[in-house]
Amino acid sequence: MTLTETLSKAITDAITGSVLGALIIGAIVLFVIILIAVWIYTSLAWATIGKKLKHKNSWLAWIPFARTGLVLSLGKFHWAWAFLWLIPIVGWAILAVLGIIARWRIFEIRNYPGWLALVPLAGIIPLLGGLAGIASLIILGFVAWKDTRKRR
Repeated sequence: MTLTETLSKAITDAITGSVLGALIIGAIVLFVIILIAVWIYTSLAWATIGKKLKHKNSWLAWIPFARTGLVLSLGKFHWAWAFLWLIPIVGWAILAVLGIIARWRIFEIRNYPGWLALVPLAGIIPLLGGLAGIASLIILGFVAWKDTRKRR
């Protein structure tokens, strides 16, 4: 291999590595931006639901672990159940069940069908995870900002 070929390969490898690195960094930045946008949206939604249900501390929706306590208390559970976050696997599983029950109760209090709280569970099914996540965000928005009449 000649010097020219070696330099050419080195330059090509450097450019390829730089482009690949830029793509990876760009993907990470995009992911973080989407994550922040979803956090702001869900915080606004839960704070609005808290205000509409006359919770005195609806601002807790903005604090990561406190939001769990807020959702549980809106769903008629004691807020202290949120400490189950500290118990790996078993605590998280129990908290997931309590969270679904709490969301079910909140949706019914807001005059929406309680079964809508089960939509995020569709994320377990492959290829439906993204759709279930988007549907869950849309449902949360409706529950927060669209008032409905009392169902019979």
